[in-house]
Amino acid sequence: MVEQDEEQGEQELTRWAWVEIDTQALRHNVKEAKRLIGPRCQLMAVVKADAYGHGAVETARVVLDEGAKRLAVATVDEGIELRRAGITAPILILAEPPVSTVKLLVDYNLTPTVDTTEFAIALGDAADAQGKVADYHLGINTGMNRIGILPSQIIEFLRAIDFHRGIHLEGVFTHYATADEPDEWDFRQQLERFQGSVQAIREAGFDPGIVHSANSAAIIRYPEAHFDMARLGISLYGLHPSSMTWGMADLQPVMSVKARATFVKTPMVGEGVSYGLHYRTPGGRQIVTLPLGYADGMRRELSGRCQVLIGGKRCNQVGNICMDQMMVEVVPSASLLNPVDPVEYGDEAVIVGRQGDEQITLDELADKLGTITHEVAIGFGHRMRRIYV
Repeated sequence: MVEQDEEQGEQELTRWAWVEIDTQALRHNVKEAKRLIGPRCQLMAVVKADAYGHGAVETARVVLDEGAKRLAVATVDEGIELRRAGITAPILILAEPPVSTVKLLVDYNLTPTVDTTEFAIALGDAADAQGKVADYHLGINTGMNRIGILPSQIIEFLRAIDFHRGIHLEGVFTHYATADEPDEWDFRQQLERFQGSVQAIREAGFDPGIVHSANSAAIIRYPEAHFDMARLGISLYGLHPSSMTWGMADLQPVMSVKARATFVKTPMVGEGVSYGLHYRTPGGRQIVTLPLGYADGMRRELSGRCQVLIGGKRCNQVGNICMDQMMVEVVPSASLLNPVDPVEYGDEAVIVGRQGDEQITLDELADKLGTITHEVAIGFGHRMRRIYV
């Protein structure tokens, strides 16, 4: 279970803006992934980029407790953070790090991706010097052209480093560029190349170890890509990799972003709001200040283009979003059937999440920004405390 910091409660916040993490939703998403991949396939939870903004250490503890067998990160520092927090599960670095990190990898028992002979030999030397054998995973470039060895070069590579007693091939993997796209042609090409590479490794007398290729989209859409292990990334956090997976998996959003009103005023007609005074109030409306801005992930491009929830109602954000603060307009309703209570100092606003019958999603913000939910999610939480519920 997540260890609760005794100062973590909302009442202890030193700033009225925070990220709320629903650990039960996180557990649900792990269970859903395990249902999709079946009992013979291991689940690797991807917790890189501070678990996509959700908090790597706390997220790792929850998902491991729920049955994930391994973790994946992007950098050596991310792996070290988890080890220093007492996490002992296998951790894969998803790309080959600088050769200068080989001693750290051995010291902290981190498993790197390897795709150059120079790195492989340096890793083996570092492990052998400590009387150890270092595991590594071989990255195979099946068409994404980001990292990895070309299928035609794999056997030559393995033969070149096979002499070294300090390294052990624990697994092989690839990554799909279009598993979340409507057109399956490129995905099928990558899958075929990967299957051929694994077969060639075996025929050459090498044990490929753990074979893995499925990302979130492939976990949901392509059971034939599950192999021995699947890597759950964005869907671990309750977010669909694309519209292609909607309705195919039961995911629950994990992250909410909340704040409390720090200042409330009712400017006169024509008064401007925020830098540049580009927005001017028609009067009779409250302008509510919330203490988060673009330094917290509320991107400036959203200025005047997004909404927040206050009192269970959607309210427009107005004026330029500042580095540390943003303003929201609350319009009183004349309808007795849909009254809007005046906002007071300390009232809660929801930037991402649910309040009453309304909900604002990361997908909604991503659509407005013309980007993907991954980018929006990792932007939140760097200065705001995360609260685990």
